[in-house]
Amino acid sequence: KGDPELAAAYAELGDVFVNDAFGSSHRAHASVTGVAERLPSMAGLLLERELDAFDRVLNDPAKPFVAVLGGAKVADKLPVIENLLPKVDAVLIGGAMAYTFLKARGVEVGASRFEPDEVETVLAATAEAERRGVDLLVPVDHVIADRFAADAQHRETEGEAIPAGWMALDIGPRTRRAYAERIAGARTLVWNGPMGVFEMEAFRGGTETVARAVADCPGYTVVGGGDSVAAIELLELGERIDHISTGGGASLELLGGTELPGIAALARG
Repeated sequence: KGDPELAAAYAELGDVFVNDAFGSSHRAHASVTGVAERLPSMAGLLLERELDAFDRVLNDPAKPFVAVLGGAKVADKLPVIENLLPKVDAVLIGGAMAYTFLKARGVEVGASRFEPDEVETVLAATAEAERRGVDLLVPVDHVIADRFAADAQHRETEGEAIPAGWMALDIGPRTRRAYAERIAGARTLVWNGPMGVFEMEAFRGGTETVARAVADCPGYTVVGGGDSVAAIELLELGERIDHISTGGGASLELLGGTELPGIAALARG
């Protein structure tokens, strides 16, 4: 909770503070910000690599710059989309968050998860992307299931609409090909969030296609977020990614343009 007495007690234990925990640097905890403000402080080598990678992506990206964003909650990714729109050439949307984008466009999403409270915000982000000439791609087909289970009945749709009573749990083959093609042409690429429920083998194809495309991408590639990193590790592609971030929440906040308290404290320390 950032308690000052606890921070002071920690600070008495040493003479110098080194923060090498990027994955905690978005938290204003006593052990993250409190000690840094009371002792001579600096970034460790891992934290330095993380900041260098995200600085390159956010402030000096080679073009074309492509962002691939997936995962469950569109609300978590909207700040990232809004912050990246002035910088990127294309945003590729997958995961459950895609169905809010489709619903906002008037597409039937069946029993798929979507966030009705975010429809207006999604429409605004879509309009802003169009105004800036950024290609904002959403799935044009899906792998759908009759229930959320590994052994559910599943099939591919022919188009973007999802039938009543069915839920989309992965992007379909045409979307996979389109996304892989855009990734292949990127000179800077950021990926945060899976394309579907990759933990279930039947709904892993979209995430696997994106992961392999990112690994093959000739540009500078950064992968963040626990699920995306887990997919990279599952497919044993880690050595072919330029930077794999150790911080899910921290990387998401950096991509969203938020100053991390742990980093700001080092600057003051």
